[in-house]
Amino acid sequence: MADQIPLYPVRSVAAAAANRKRAAYYSAAGPGSGADWHSRYQLEDESAHLDEMPLMMSEEGFENEESDYHTLPRARITQRKRGLEWFVCDGWKFLCTSCCDWLLNICQRKKELKARTVWLGCPEKCEEKHPKNSIKNQKYNVFTFIPGVLYEQFKFFLNLYFLIISCSQFVPALKIGYLYTYWAPLGFVLAVTMMREAIDEFRRFQRDKEVNSQLYSKLTVRGKVQVKSSDIQVGDLIIVEKNQRIPSDMVFLRTSEKAGSCFIRTDQLDGETDWKLKVAVSCTQRLPALGVGLLDLELNQLTKALFVALVALSVVMVTLQGFVGPWYRNLFRFLLLFSYIIPISLRVNLDMGKAVYGWMMMKDENIPGTVVRTSTIPEELGRLVYLLTDKTGTLTQNEMVFKRLHLGTVSYGADTMDEIQSHVRDSYSQMHSQADGNNAGSTPPRKVQSSAPRVRKSVSSRIHEAVKAIVLCHNVTPVYESRAGVSGETEFAEADQDFSDENRTYQASSPDEVALVQWTESVGLTLVSRDLTSMQLKTPGGQVLSFCILQLFPFTSESKRMGIIVRDESTAEITFYMKGADVAMSTIVQYNDWLEEECGNMAREGLRTLVVAKKSLTEEQYQDFENRYTQAKLSMHDRTLKVAAVVESLEREMELLCLTGVEDQLQADVRPTLEMLRNAGIKVWMLTGDKLETATCVAQSSRLVPRTQDTHIFRRVTSRGEAHLELNAFRRKHDCALVISGDSLEVCLKYYEHEFMELACQCPAVVCCRCSPTQKACIVTLLQQHTGRRTCAVGDGGNDVSMIQAADCGIGIEGKEGRQASLAADFSITQFRHVGRLLMVHGRNSYKRSAALGQFVMHRGLIISTMQAVFSSVFYFASVPLYQGFLMVGYATIYTMFPVFSLVLDQDVKPEMAMLYPELYKDLTKGRCLSFKTFLIWVLISIYQGAILMYGALVLFESEFVHVVAISFTALVLTELLMVALTIRTWHWLMVVAEFLSLGCYVSSLTFLNEYFGIGRVSFGAFLDFTFITTVTFLWKVSAVTVVSCLPLYVLKYLRRKLSPPSYCKLTS
Repeated sequence: MADQIPLYPVRSVAAAAANRKRAAYYSAAGPGSGADWHSRYQLEDESAHLDEMPLMMSEEGFENEESDYHTLPRARITQRKRGLEWFVCDGWKFLCTSCCDWLLNICQRKKELKARTVWLGCPEKCEEKHPKNSIKNQKYNVFTFIPGVLYEQFKFFLNLYFLIISCSQFVPALKIGYLYTYWAPLGFVLAVTMMREAIDEFRRFQRDKEVNSQLYSKLTVRGKVQVKSSDIQVGDLIIVEKNQRIPSDMVFLRTSEKAGSCFIRTDQLDGETDWKLKVAVSCTQRLPALGVGLLDLELNQLTKALFVALVALSVVMVTLQGFVGPWYRNLFRFLLLFSYIIPISLRVNLDMGKAVYGWMMMKDENIPGTVVRTSTIPEELGRLVYLLTDKTGTLTQNEMVFKRLHLGTVSYGADTMDEIQSHVRDSYSQMHSQADGNNAGSTPPRKVQSSAPRVRKSVSSRIHEAVKAIVLCHNVTPVYESRAGVSGETEFAEADQDFSDENRTYQASSPDEVALVQWTESVGLTLVSRDLTSMQLKTPGGQVLSFCILQLFPFTSESKRMGIIVRDESTAEITFYMKGADVAMSTIVQYNDWLEEECGNMAREGLRTLVVAKKSLTEEQYQDFENRYTQAKLSMHDRTLKVAAVVESLEREMELLCLTGVEDQLQADVRPTLEMLRNAGIKVWMLTGDKLETATCVAQSSRLVPRTQDTHIFRRVTSRGEAHLELNAFRRKHDCALVISGDSLEVCLKYYEHEFMELACQCPAVVCCRCSPTQKACIVTLLQQHTGRRTCAVGDGGNDVSMIQAADCGIGIEGKEGRQASLAADFSITQFRHVGRLLMVHGRNSYKRSAALGQFVMHRGLIISTMQAVFSSVFYFASVPLYQGFLMVGYATIYTMFPVFSLVLDQDVKPEMAMLYPELYKDLTKGRCLSFKTFLIWVLISIYQGAILMYGALVLFESEFVHVVAISFTALVLTELLMVALTIRTWHWLMVVAEFLSLGCYVSSLTFLNEYFGIGRVSFGAFLDFTFITTVTFLWKVSAVTVVSCLPLYVLKYLRRKLSPPSYCKLTS
């Protein structure tokens, strides 16, 4: 809705500036002389001396010439060819594009923006129609489901080919069998596919319905009514309760807090789970990408290769016939006879296998809560090279924990916090006793203490000042639950609030702030209340200290610090407290010799540091500052600079109190998971919207960047010249992690896209901070384009959706940032550590099983096509089918389907072994399980076995020639069952059941399929002889043919495993 709000003044100025800039760009970048090109770069960058320092990527890289700039990927502009050559090469594309753009502009005229009126509480009065406030992640609707599924299936060459083959059987001259021989398998494939898509679509519908059915309170003239999220309209007045998700774009009108303030979280927009302060004012996703796995694309290429072999074989057969008679009809009949070279059951076997893999993932007890939302690409998890992850909520819990307090001479950690608590308690008890003594008009009793307690007293005083500064310098607000509850009135909720410690929670714009205040509460000094002008603290003894907030200087990314001026109402002392990053505070505090060193030590421990300082002010000093500060804020010119100058006048020679260390708690087992991924050959890139210091800190604490690994922090660049020099500096580094900000990344990609990506891809780890959601998706796309490797994106917030959908495989984590990432991802998990098992075990098994299953299904079609070719050759190249009717259907289904499909249960190593040795995963990224090499090996195996089976049947059964179909088909079925048994590496009881079930189905079918077991029922009229197949001669000859077809292959496989064993064999042995 926000994009429809007109902003005329801004839009007119911005559009005019953009048009001028665009016109200048195209006039400089358009076709013209070389001078025009140079003028463009001279305008953008005056670093003409860069040609003397070329960015060398290799020995054949840039030369020291002016043409260097013209070779840049984003600045490569070529002269347009003219004449006939231009028209042939590029002209027709240009003309077609121009015509299409012209038609598109006519059909889609831009809607004129105009002001609109929103009727509050009366949406029915709105004249304009607005889209529904419903979330929809479904791919299809009722009308597009069948066309969409059919398009997705027939865009693959395999299914399109069999559709054409099946339709050809309606032509009498081309018909070579029963219609169900072709249409039954095709219909079965489509039915299974539609059923699977329907189930996935129904699941998406249920998830959308769950989100859209969430109830909200709607304020009407009749009072509050409950309304579904999907039924909210523009103009509705919605009451959003505490901890309830904001259902749409909304205007914050009113809150129960008297100051009109409210804390909200924007995690579904930017991924940040910290609370942001908003003040009430008086005036206001879509489809997951359709995933196609690399394995499917590779099999599609192999299918095309099989089609070429099919056509070549058919041409050879017609050629050997001598092109007699209607040779073109014979050619098409041969194409139909050998059509089983391309197995139609390939797709359905793979799709059913993927459904099984998804079911195994969701039923794995070691990764509970896993949901497979896209069942078409589970094998992609086994071929990943780049894993791109978010930081907040993905690697970390976004829960800060106070870890270290350093006072310069002494440091306190988690195991010594009780000492701080003791010091704070003693300090306030002494102050209370002194105050009581002064009130009574007598001095308190003095204890005799040694020199050691005097040191402790000095330390106690410093600890007291440090804790007091931490509990006062922040923007945290304590919040208490109302006893009235949700159903009660909120007008007087504050009077009914419970101010007990158990009922208190803290809200702030940064989780670091909350961690600091929670820590001060744990050591005895508690923040109990705060508003815009005052703050109350509770001491360990229960006394309440009141402070008046005189000035507040919020944190900004430029200043990297925040400050506050408070007046102690009991003593009237005015103090200026400040805390911030060490780089900003080091020049503000008084000289010391420990701050820089200790900041470095804490950073190496993975802690986020803050320097805390104070400065005492007299009443006269504060009044002078307030007058100057007020005048600066009222200034009409350079207001920001004048205000900053006045504040900086206070930031001089401040007393350094302490250095704090806060840790962003990592997700469980993040470190071993990242180490596992690194050992598996997967390069992990962290893309986050956080600042550079925080991102670097988390990268080191999570061991994304090992302690022994050098880190290159890419300095901020704004121009081509700076990027050129910084890339040259980075190029000289070797084997180091890269940390770069989003702004610098944008500049590098603008001028040096190819060079930067080549350097970045060589890094063991990359950290990109201050990244927008668009930049995250752009990085994923660039990795895919420049490396050609498979990418995976992991995230948990709405700002990660674009990255997840751009990757080859998306994993969403259901966490504090909502379910947007989870709903848009292909796989949903509950914790980042589950990624390890998902990839090492399920991804690896899915890819190896799918590769074995696909090649075995192709082998099953190749072997029977080879037998058909031998049979046709023996009978003078006649286009007569060897097996007809149900035999062909049964061969691809009940006779061999179950054993072949049982390969989805096979595994080379146990899951525990795959997790222990992630190096096994590295072999899969090379794609050697399914390649043209392995494909050719299976082709040779099929040719050998098909020839042995057919020639063996013809040679051994010369006297019983009429029984050759029964003999060869029996040997064929036994060979397939044996090949499955020889291929299996780990037996499962279902595999044994599948083997005997298929054999039993074949033996039992001999009783009612005797009419098919002739050389050809139409041609020769031979039938099955039951007395013949029960003889010992038949059995041993069938066994001999089967053994000859399988035994040599087993011997070769055994020798290869002994002489050159694969990696998993070394582990299992």
